[in-house]
Amino acid sequence: QVQIVESGGGLVQPGGSLRLSCAASGFTFRNYPMRWYRQAPGQEREWVASTAGPYANYADFVKGRFTVSRDNAKNTVNLQMNSLKPEDTGVYYCNVDLPQGQYWGQGTQVTVAS
Repeated sequence: QVQIVESGGGLVQPGGSLRLSCAASGFTFRNYPMRWYRQAPGQEREWVASTAGPYANYADFVKGRFTVSRDNAKNTVNLQMNSLKPEDTGVYYCNVDLPQGQYWGQGTQVTVAS
């Protein structure tokens, strides 16, 4: 079965960095785009970044600060987050859209505070 597991969240000061990881299984990982979303308290979930093959796309609010990368040999996708701001606080989710449906991980909490 499809499994998506995020890790790497935590508490970081403004201006700091975190690296999130997402481990996926149960499908042919290299064939599908992988996406990161986030959800702040009281707000809707929003798209952050995507990676498909050698390509990456970012929401405007993270461009220049976040970098998404994937390792098809390890079935993992990472999100390197630099210059973090308090408004980056939220639960970060990894997502894949397969023919049989969308799959989400349980999320990992990122808190940016001094």
